Amino acid sequence: MNKKNFEIKTIFVFVTVLFTLFLIVPMCFVLIKSVMADSGGLGFEHYIDVFTSKGFLQAVGRSFLVSSVSAVITVVLAFIIAYAVNNTNLPNPLKKIISITTVFPMLLPTITYGFAIIYSLGKKGLITEFLGLNVEIYGFRGLVLGYVIYTLPIAFMLINNTFKYIDKKFIIVSRVMGDSPLQTFFITCIRPIIGTLGAAFVQSFFLSFTDFGIPAAIGGEYTVVASTLYNEMLGSAPNFGNGAVVALVMLIPSILSIILLNRLEKYNFRYNTSSNIGIEKNKVRDFIVGILSVVILICVLSVFVVIFIIPFVESWPYKKIFSIEHIIEFFKDTSLFKIYLNSLLVSLLTALCGTLIAYGAALVTSRSTLSRKSKQVVESIALIINTIPGMVLGIAFMLVFSGTSLRNTFFLIVVCNIVHFFSTPYLMMKNSLSKMCASWETTAMLMGDNWFKTIVRVVTPNAKFTIMEVFSYYFINAMVTISAVIFIVGARTMVITTKIKELQHYAKFDDIFTLSLLILATNLIVKGIFAFISKSQEKRKEKR
Repeated sequence: MNKKNFEIKTIFVFVTVLFTLFLIVPMCFVLIKSVMADSGGLGFEHYIDVFTSKGFLQAVGRSFLVSSVSAVITVVLAFIIAYAVNNTNLPNPLKKIISITTVFPMLLPTITYGFAIIYSLGKKGLITEFLGLNVEIYGFRGLVLGYVIYTLPIAFMLINNTFKYIDKKFIIVSRVMGDSPLQTFFITCIRPIIGTLGAAFVQSFFLSFTDFGIPAAIGGEYTVVASTLYNEMLGSAPNFGNGAVVALVMLIPSILSIILLNRLEKYNFRYNTSSNIGIEKNKVRDFIVGILSVVILICVLSVFVVIFIIPFVESWPYKKIFSIEHIIEFFKDTSLFKIYLNSLLVSLLTALCGTLIAYGAALVTSRSTLSRKSKQVVESIALIINTIPGMVLGIAFMLVFSGTSLRNTFFLIVVCNIVHFFSTPYLMMKNSLSKMCASWETTAMLMGDNWFKTIVRVVTPNAKFTIMEVFSYYFINAMVTISAVIFIVGARTMVITTKIKELQHYAKFDDIFTLSLLILATNLIVKGIFAFISKSQEKRKEKR
């Protein structure tokens, strides 16, 4: 066995063992727990108990309804914004601002969305008093609004990416053929991205169905599956067997999502060539689409304005006087600041270790001579993770590691985050490595370099931009996630998002928004650092 095979096989074994111990085994525990009777032995009493309990099927129905409605709205809004960015002659600076502000909500935890909605549209909310509105934000309406804000960035990125590959010369061809403007719009803008629109709907639905943060804040009496699962596992009377059943029920839309995404793949258009023909001038179209996009983003971003106001007001809404007392008190509270440091540590370790693991896994599938079966193992791992909601993974970890030395440790939280967010970083790395010259390793070997040196000296420098994207992706998601970690943190290892959930019970919204600002500021700094590095590298290339 040559050294190259030894090194790549070592990486393959490490990745396989890691995900076997921290993915396959925990999920098997969930399945076993669901069929273990309280009296001992196997049985389906937990299934019977859950499905015959009052309100469970109603909660499932509500989850499907609210997730479907929000997904439809999200796709429509995301399409309008992506169309404005790609198919209009709006000024480029405006297009850039639209693109950046659309993904802004991703920098905040979803549980903060709910509290921001309460303080914006509640009875004494900022927007409510400013516009004189009277909106019921608890329950269905609040959840739809929260889910749309949550999933809009993801849907936009999917649709926006596809729009970039549409050959715009077909717009001219359609008009020359005598098609009406409406027919041209459908043929050249809708049909080529039907598959992506379907994928955006599926992704938005899945994220809404499995999210816990938003229902935890504004669900009210409108119980959904995610809040039912939380109550079963961490409520006043925990029932792990019933919770395992609910967790498995949450896998159903996940599996359906994967099946639908595979089916939708056949609707994706692929062009043999692509042209950069200018977009037809149409001031009316540009004005309408531009105004719609700006209005959508103003509505979304206005919800978050309170985050920047509440911490600097003496007592909202009773004493609307500027004060920095809350900020001073926050930094005096060493326990809160320690929690921020915990989040920072967890996010850095998750990003560092997660990037290395995703890179290693991608090397196995795209830059190695290992057997097809070995590569399929890694591909299967990524596919399985894509079907498992964060809450379910967190519960699986809790069931497996309760009573062990790993319980409530930073190690377990970091591993959970790495596993939870693995699929996207892996695919990003794999796509990047697959596009590189396939003969680099062979050439380097002929010149006397070993495989490891080739990866470090040749492959890695060419993949540095993707590596930075993966690092940023892992870091930001680790900072904002709550669904998985809420089941495995302890008093010593608590992170910001789980602390926000705790502060909700004491109505300490000043601290909640201050912590949210810290998350936002940290994520913006990380994004800014990598953006600066990327621009610096590009300038160096241009000079050469």
